Parts: sequence; C-alpha cells; structure tokens
Amino acid sequence: MPVMSLPDAEIWFELHGSGPQVLLCNGSGASIDGTRPMIDRLAERCEVLVHDQRCLGRSSIPDRQPTMADYAADAVALLDHVGWERPAVVGISFGGMVAQELAVTHPDRIARLALLCTSPGGAGGSSYPLHEIAALEPAEQARLQVRLLDGRFDQAWLAEHPADRAVVEMMAARSAGAPSPERLRGHAMQLEARRHHDVWDRLGRIDSPTLVMCGEFDMLAPPENSAAIVSRIAGAMLGRYQGGHLFLYQDSAAFPDLVQFLTD
Repeated sequence: MPVMSLPDAEIWFELHGSGPQVLLCNGSGASIDGTRPMIDRLAERCEVLVHDQRCLGRSSIPDRQPTMADYAADAVALLDHVGWERPAVVGISFGGMVAQELAVTHPDRIARLALLCTSPGGAGGSSYPLHEIAALEPAEQARLQVRLLDGRFDQAWLAEHPADRAVVEMMAARSAGAPSPERLRGHAMQLEARRHHDVWDRLGRIDSPTLVMCGEFDMLAPPENSAAIVSRIAGAMLGRYQGGHLFLYQDSAAFPDLVQFLTD
C-alpha cells in the first residue's frame, strides 16, 4: 500500500508514468481520485508523483491544526521517501500555495516550478476566502462556487456553452454525496491553513525556471494575483488563458503549454 508514515500523519501517494519527474500538488478539497484525468494525461509524458494532502482523500486527519509549512514539509518528506532529489513541481490552486511555500523554503529541491490558478497571499493578493462559504445556505453556496470558477458562468452562459457546462458537472460530481463529519473536519483544517497563506515577501528566494498560469475569468484566484507572483520571481513567465479557475480544461492551448514547460 503506497503510504508514507509521518509522526503525526499517514500520507497516501501514487506514482504514474515515465519521463521527467513531476511532483503534483492538488487543490482545496481535491484528492488523487478526483484528479485522475489530469494525472493520467500528465503521465503520458512525465513520471508523476501525487499525494492526498493531509486532511484529504485517503490520507489521515491529524489532531493538530496544520500550517502551510506543514503541507510543504509533507511534500519534502515525500520526495525523500521516494528518493527524488530535484523534480519539477506543479501546484494547482491550494497546491500552488503549497508549491510556493515549498519553493521559498527549499529552493534547492525544485528543478522547475509551475503555479496554476493560485495566489501569493499578503500584499500580492489572496484567493477567495473559501472558509467563509460554509456559513451560507446550501443553494447560495452552490451558486457562488460555480460563479467563482468562472465569472461568466450563469445559467444563460452554461446553456449556450456545453463544454463549460460539462466542466461544472464534472466538479459537481466530484463533490457529490454527504461527507462524514471527520472528512468535514479535515476539509475545514485545510481551509484554515489556506487562510494564513502568505509568501509575498519571500518569493524572491525562488530561482528555478517558473511558469505561472491563470484563467482570465477566474474569480477564485484572480489573474492579477498570478501577475503579482511573476513580478517577484526573476525570469518567471506568465500564461493567461481563456477560461476561469479550470482553464486547464477550458483552453486547448493550456495543457500543451504546461507539458512543454515541464519537458523542455
């Protein structure tokens, strides 16, 4: 069973594919099972190491509230566990925050860095405060979550754009069902760590080739936040795509650009 045992957590991980080594860090509430399509596609060209971050998926939920430093430390421990010295790192949304924390604390462990639909925190801008959504009525939660994905997403837009509607339905299916109280506790702990993310004053420590990618209509991690990240990392490149928080599925140019950067 692919599990890494830490003093306070059990971390489920998987390895897929062959090629350049890539550590993939998932987003808020996301698990390996929920991101199989992306993992499988990356694994066509790369060797992908992916884990359920603590509090999520098949990884354990610790008693103590984790910090962003804990999530970055888990990633380093996983690299040591599988014997990877310096892979490329891809971070999506919350995973992009983890990847930034990893990159500013252990820049020597990253060969290339790809940050997707994420934010630096602090004066550079934060992503939408997802921890506040839990207080809303269920119908309002659902409406807001869809609109945050892409500012254009309303009933009229989705009725006229079947590909975008399919993306929304995919996300809804991923979160279907009533999670257990323990899983709700884990998700809340992840969001609490996310709330305190701030690497703005430390981004200059990153010296690896860096690609920052964002969607023009993302309301969860606005594109201005990606531009802010690029402004603080020497030589970083910015890619802006037609889509929202899920631009990787919406803009056909996005995934090839990511793979080209990782395999260059």
